[in-house]
Amino acid sequence: MARPDKAASVAELTEEFRSSQATVLTEYRGLSVAALKELRRSLGDEASYAVTKNTLTQIAAREAGIEGLDELLVGPTAIAFIKGDVVNVAKGLRDFARANPLLVIKGGVMEGRALDADQVRKLADLESREVLLAKLAGAMQGTLQNAVSLFAAPLSQAARVLGALQTAAEADPSLIAGAGAGQTQEPENDAAPAADTDAAPAAEAETDAAAAAQDQ
Repeated sequence: MARPDKAASVAELTEEFRSSQATVLTEYRGLSVAALKELRRSLGDEASYAVTKNTLTQIAAREAGIEGLDELLVGPTAIAFIKGDVVNVAKGLRDFARANPLLVIKGGVMEGRALDADQVRKLADLESREVLLAKLAGAMQGTLQNAVSLFAAPLSQAARVLGALQTAAEADPSLIAGAGAGQTQEPENDAAPAADTDAAPAAEAETDAAAAAQDQ
């Protein structure tokens, strides 16, 4: 490959490493062209699958800041660059490898770190993002329903009490208006019996309001 072509290939691979959610390295020795087309079709839009040269891949990985791939870059190599759900693609590669043993998963890269073959298989055993989101939505809905049930009864009781107090206050506005009047200082020489006479109706009104609230 001419030097300009190599530089372009390295740049393209470097960008693929940087822009992918994850990558999975495979060995495809012995797979037919038809089988490779089937594999690409099975991955859909969530990943691209390309045959690469090991030396160029090593350079691109280093330029992308990825270490630990040198030992995986032995023999014919094809890489799945994952743009969508990592778990779905890992499952697709695993299932294809089960049906086509000539496809061997070597390892991969995720979040800039190298993964071995066992770690890629563990990714395939996880639940997909859609399943996890569905479970999360169900859990949140259940939590909200429990919260509504928890607060509904106390709030309704409080509303009944406040309603009774409002009814009592409308019948006797002095329950509210008189709250601040009690703070007024009266001259010492005011007649005590008059003060006692004014306080009695207010005390009775407060008692009536409390009784009304309790009856609700």
